[in-house]
Amino acid sequence: MTNKFYRWLREGLFFLLILVIFILLLDNFRAPQAPYNFANDTVITLAEKQVTLAELSAKQPLLLYFWASWCGICRFTSPKIADYAANGGNVLTVAFRSGDDAKVQHYLRQKHFMMPTVNDPTGAHAAQWHISVTPTFVIIYKGKVVSSTTGWSSLIGLKFRLWWSNYMN
Repeated sequence: MTNKFYRWLREGLFFLLILVIFILLLDNFRAPQAPYNFANDTVITLAEKQVTLAELSAKQPLLLYFWASWCGICRFTSPKIADYAANGGNVLTVAFRSGDDAKVQHYLRQKHFMMPTVNDPTGAHAAQWHISVTPTFVIIYKGKVVSSTTGWSSLIGLKFRLWWSNYMN
């Protein structure tokens, strides 16, 4: 009986290792490419606040979150990101091809999302970053990209990445 248990355990761990390697390779393949001098470019949020990624990421890691109102996976990740932002998390979101400013603001109010958002109605910001998948999470610290992932991600996993970025840099 214990022999069978150890065999299942070994096979389960092997499967988990293969899954982790696959996810890391996929993240590397779909990783966004930061535009030249991106940290110093000024962006304007829906609240009409002018910010740079360099200033937002100067003291603590910044979570840059590319999402879309039409994205199925974003419907699961956006509430967690909004909660994180509402509780003081360092977040800037980019609404990718989700309509004009009024439509995105209405969507955010309807969902009770209180997160700083830059609207990208034409996809120009996302194109500069070579974003092809939503959601995409980019962690920036001191004006440099330190980590990224695409697709569904847990808030615990993102908080760990943010903590690790702060710890390692």
